Amino acid sequence: MTSALVLIDLMPRIVALPVAPHSGEEVLERCRQLAEVFRANDRPVVLVRVERPNVSEQPPGSDFVDGLVQRGDILVVKRTIGAFYNTDLHEQLQKRGVSTLVLAGLVTTMGVESTARAASDHGYEVEFVADAMSGLAADEHDFAVEKIFPRFGKVQNTEAYN
Repeated sequence: MTSALVLIDLMPRIVALPVAPHSGEEVLERCRQLAEVFRANDRPVVLVRVERPNVSEQPPGSDFVDGLVQRGDILVVKRTIGAFYNTDLHEQLQKRGVSTLVLAGLVTTMGVESTARAASDHGYEVEFVADAMSGLAADEHDFAVEKIFPRFGKVQNTEAYN
């Protein structure tokens, strides 16, 4: 069994949001570093982005950030807050023998937390990279990282994966 890195909503329009305690650009840079480490160790990298349901045209900045997607990455398009509902994420992970998900991205209390809860429901071990995610407000992020996430799994920083 192996671990996979799951990066949530690293899209220009979301990276540009006023998030805290880390800027969207800081989160993006740390997520890029994590992705490099996982790819170098032949572990799956999953990139998740959101699309608004029932609209023919998505808002500008709805694709992945330029240069993020690499050959071999698993790409997931969600239409809800979490990455599991109505997507093939679970099947993609099962095909690759993944048992642990390492979560990062934007935003902490929305896409990351919702995906973590569903991952736990699916039986995955969950790890959180606290400095590679950020919230709509610093206190929301801190509460999730300090009080909620430890109930689901291990909370670490980017340096733990280098």
